[in-house]
Amino acid sequence: MVTPNDRREFLVKGAAATAGLFAAGTVMGQQAETAKADAASQAGPGVDDGYPRMHPGLGGPIGSPTDRGKLVPGLRAPGLTPVNVIAPDLPTTFGKIVDGAREFHLRAMPVRREVLPGIWMDAYGYNEQFPGPVLEMYQGERVRIIFKNELPEATTLHSHGMELPVYMDGIPAVTQNLVKPGETFVYEYDVHQEGSYFLHPHVAMQEAIGMVVPFIIHPKVAFEPTVDRDFVLMTQQFSMLPNTSIPDTTSMDWNFLTINGRCGPYTTPLVCKLGERIRIRFLNFSTLHQHPMHLHGHTFWVTATEGGRIPESAWIPGNTVIVGVAQSREVELVANNPGDWVMHCHMFHHMMNHMVTQVGPIVRDNKNKAGFEVPGFPQMMSSAKLTPEDVYKLTSRRETQGMREGWYHGVHGLFTVLRVLPPELYDKVMYTNDPIPPNSSNPFGPPPGSQKL
Repeated sequence: MVTPNDRREFLVKGAAATAGLFAAGTVMGQQAETAKADAASQAGPGVDDGYPRMHPGLGGPIGSPTDRGKLVPGLRAPGLTPVNVIAPDLPTTFGKIVDGAREFHLRAMPVRREVLPGIWMDAYGYNEQFPGPVLEMYQGERVRIIFKNELPEATTLHSHGMELPVYMDGIPAVTQNLVKPGETFVYEYDVHQEGSYFLHPHVAMQEAIGMVVPFIIHPKVAFEPTVDRDFVLMTQQFSMLPNTSIPDTTSMDWNFLTINGRCGPYTTPLVCKLGERIRIRFLNFSTLHQHPMHLHGHTFWVTATEGGRIPESAWIPGNTVIVGVAQSREVELVANNPGDWVMHCHMFHHMMNHMVTQVGPIVRDNKNKAGFEVPGFPQMMSSAKLTPEDVYKLTSRRETQGMREGWYHGVHGLFTVLRVLPPELYDKVMYTNDPIPPNSSNPFGPPPGSQKL
């Protein structure tokens, strides 16, 4: 049986032995890593803390600290402030301290966003975007949100999941008057919680047309085991019919599903170094559907909900976590399996973009194709044609450099990619403009002879 003292000793020794492996330390307010690790502080991949950091493996026996990486610490030293979150395709901000409170400015307004290359959506959001921006603060601080309504209609701002004074809850008529167009309302309260929350209006149709802000509250001292990277992924769904750019907020069917405001393959990959411990925060602000979020190639532990941190004894291992509407789930894992791994909702209709029916003469115009004699054919459906400009938007991003040629053909809808890169390749991808050949992170095919019968 593992005692608390055993666990504490494991965490401290494990973190101390590996803290300098990749030089991924971060302090409060710092958002950029050092480009190159200090060679003198690198312990190297030979460090043995009882868990295989550099290749897949189960670790210790069930119930031990290293069981599927459960309590294997990150490469940062314990006792530091938490790392800042990374929200691909969204800006993050800590605001600023004004008169003893952490102050943020939010403007509710009409926004326009390119959800796929060449496909724009007209919606509502904040500060010229949806979702976001991501707000970050620390447990125990006082928050002040200066909220201005630049919409053509009245609205409010609700702090979803927060334990706050009732007059700050943002419910029309019940707790406050609606904030009319052009008006400003200040929300201010003390924050004693930690975890993954979000802000949104309490006007249903405004929520359905995109209005939500991820709100991340860090503990004062990073939880143990420490993580090296902390990702935020906000999911939403919209119905946007052909030749329109405005979501139909009354629809019960959806054909655009977004992560941080973009559909795959326009979602920017999550990039980390081999051997790091990472946290992924899933926040679901979809109109109707839950999302079973599935990660390939790794096993994670579910460590938190929208209510905050879960006791370690109740953590659940898996590779798929169901995130219901208005819920958040945090998972943690040691990224010990190199390569580009897809992460997606496993509801099949959520793994496509802009679905249209595959029956009728418009689609089935090739009468001589033998496959059409088979009932149910085709089920592969068809991909949209990409222009050279579209492909450039997908492949010119720093985070996609070195991926397999044509990777974007296999990423659709509520899809993104977790890239687990050896340190040298990570530094080259993220900190240089050196040309990186395709297939650098994933081999083009299996090793020669590996598939012989």
